[in-house]
Amino acid sequence: MESRFLTSLIGSWPRSRQVLVANKKYRNGQLEEAAYRDLIKKETEHLVRMQEAAGIDWITCGELTRDNYVSFVSDKLDGVTCLSMAEMLDYVEDKAAFEEILTILDVPALSIKNAICNGKVRYQKGIAVDEARLLKELTDQPIKITLPGPYLMTRSMWLPNLSGQYYANKEALAQDVLAVLKQEVDHLCEIGVDLVQFDEPVLTEVVFSQGKTRTFMCAALSEKKDPSEELAFATAILKDLFAYIKDKPIKAGLHICRGNWSRDESILLTGSYTPLIDLLHQVDADVYFLEFSTPRAGEIASLYQDPAMKEKILGLGVMNPRLDETESLDQILNQVHKALAFTSPDKVWLNPDCGFATFANRAVNSEEFIANKLETLHQASQTLREEYDAC
Repeated sequence: MESRFLTSLIGSWPRSRQVLVANKKYRNGQLEEAAYRDLIKKETEHLVRMQEAAGIDWITCGELTRDNYVSFVSDKLDGVTCLSMAEMLDYVEDKAAFEEILTILDVPALSIKNAICNGKVRYQKGIAVDEARLLKELTDQPIKITLPGPYLMTRSMWLPNLSGQYYANKEALAQDVLAVLKQEVDHLCEIGVDLVQFDEPVLTEVVFSQGKTRTFMCAALSEKKDPSEELAFATAILKDLFAYIKDKPIKAGLHICRGNWSRDESILLTGSYTPLIDLLHQVDADVYFLEFSTPRAGEIASLYQDPAMKEKILGLGVMNPRLDETESLDQILNQVHKALAFTSPDKVWLNPDCGFATFANRAVNSEEFIANKLETLHQASQTLREEYDAC
């Protein structure tokens, strides 16, 4: 496979109405597992064929069985339950602040759910292994599996008034989260997955919110934590996980964005990667899938304050998943050329900033517009390969 300007999606894809209904019926025991799996396979195959036809290099599954990119682990692990934001209110100390945040961020308290630790967290049969096996069955191309990162999982699941009955603190919970993720990586390696991407969107909440709010993606919304303390905690557990993967026959990627639940850009976070440079350096991922298509992400130059980043692969976010309009080819090429001022062509891949449907019931785009984006992404990749072949 060509090593320059490889393309992939970040993860989520809009679920069809048929899938949304089937997910609900399956969870309620109103649909047989065989029928449910047949539907998921059919819809996943459709998505795979779209990616193949568009020339996408790393194939993803679209996360069609997930309610959102972290809550679904409640179905996969012991010691984890799924609570709506309304149900979490019973356990939150500062209820007024919690409700205010939900209002500001335009989050429907009943429809958005979160995975919460309500026991000792233990591995079962796998988190995304079913998705991996299905992709291996459906395509011969390299596959990428997306997983919530250890910091996102720990902070999302840690609700002190409930989780504190089973763990002394979030640090103790993190150790069990790391254990299950390492087991998952081992299984993905056995299946033959080529790349695993860990999503850590809450990192930007830590450094850009300035203590004013905490995202609904974290259970402990009302906790006031020092950013340096939180970053040190996040760095330590991410570094632990990526060090474990280093000698495994699989690439490990880290995805960071600034929120992807609303098409209203004004409520999403703003800031360059500067406060996260040390974390990125210490984590030492194979690939960094980073948001860069909007001015909110800052200048690409900020990423290369650390000279070591020049040797890492940048999964450059060149498309806003929340826009129906497809970015022009020139827009994408200009962004790539900015990155190439600091690094080499074999160290730049292309992707959207984030997924197209972070929440199953709250997609930020639709298939008709996404198809155009995929075609343009491939066109940009081909144009760049031809340009640098000539050099």
